Amino acid sequence: MKQIGLIYGSDGGRTKYVSERLANIIGLDYVELIDVSTTFAEQISSFDKLIFASSTWGEGDLQSDWEDFEEKLDEINFSNKTIALLGLGDQKKYGNTFVNAIFLLYGKVKDANVVGQTSTDGYDYKESNSVIDGKFIGLVIDEDNQDDLTQARLEKWVEQIKDDFGIK
Repeated sequence: MKQIGLIYGSDGGRTKYVSERLANIIGLDYVELIDVSTTFAEQISSFDKLIFASSTWGEGDLQSDWEDFEEKLDEINFSNKTIALLGLGDQKKYGNTFVNAIFLLYGKVKDANVVGQTSTDGYDYKESNSVIDGKFIGLVIDEDNQDDLTQARLEKWVEQIKDDFGIK
């Protein structure tokens, strides 16, 4: 089994694409990339280190496959796990609920060692539940308006979380 479970949900393909890019930066020897629509609670429980990736839909909702799986997260004991969150959103079109999906995931995993908080600098949005103590609770990607910044943000984030995840 790989060391890190990277669980993503993707309707339009962007979250899958960004998750694949992230997995390549971390190293495919470390990461098992899993679509949330094909997983189950026991599989997620088998990982001590997890990255959850979701885009935000509508008025701050989880991606549809994550919505279907959300209650199953309650079956998992996250207290001894290290988790990072990756959120995709559109800060211009959905600036009032920007990346709120990762806040919903955070509510399920907050007993874990949640790592990977990032600065809100460089984003232009009105409101986000995913900001705690002045930082995003995970990495935030806006492929709609700032796709030119995605690679650098992913690389910087991996540098930030690599010790927590045992990445060399």
